[in-house]
Amino acid sequence: MPKINVYLPDDLAEAVRDTGLPVSPICQRALEQAVRRITTIRQAVLTDLDLDPDRLTEQLPSFTARLVTAITLAADRAAGSATTGPVTTGDLLHGMLAEGHNLSLRLLTAMDVAPSSLTAPATSEPSVTDGTLRFSDPAAVALELAVGEAIGLGHNYVGCEHLLIGLAAEPDGAAGALLRSRAVDGKSARRTVAAALEGYAHLRAANTNGPNDANSPAALLASILERLDALESKVN
Repeated sequence: MPKINVYLPDDLAEAVRDTGLPVSPICQRALEQAVRRITTIRQAVLTDLDLDPDRLTEQLPSFTARLVTAITLAADRAAGSATTGPVTTGDLLHGMLAEGHNLSLRLLTAMDVAPSSLTAPATSEPSVTDGTLRFSDPAAVALELAVGEAIGLGHNYVGCEHLLIGLAAEPDGAAGALLRSRAVDGKSARRTVAAALEGYAHLRAANTNGPNDANSPAALLASILERLDALESKVN
């Protein structure tokens, strides 16, 4: 059987040894789940897009309702363009901005980028040109990166915050170029998402252990993120 090395931080490796966890089967199951999720998104981005949100939900399992809405808005924009080209990274950014209530917009604000100051690019991008509505090559990569980010962060859902990281990290699309011009790259977006969710976890712990000062950082974070829309975890 092929062997894959898994490197762990020292403290985690020590904790695993102390608990006697069966590392191999745990890693196998986690990798199997990750492979299934990546395979699913790869299949979805290579097939014709259906503008019906219910159909999109079937194609993109574990995507939050807000992200499905954003992708629907992106596809509507692409289908309504003069050239009826592919759904580009610019269209995905447009959908994320137009949805209007997702976590990525608050994260952009936290990174000193007002969402209203962004104009989603309308430039064309490389794609399969067979007359059907599909994702451009950069958009497909951005979506796959979004799923990978969700897996890496240990999330069982894919939300607009993960798409923000994917768009910022994707090297060839117009949306990534725009975001990076505003100092939003993959690393900074990832750090901001992780910090926001870590802050939310601390807030929940504080609320569980006792009353919380309305002016405390945790309470202010709650107000800004509005409890992160329950982490946008109400997947369809």
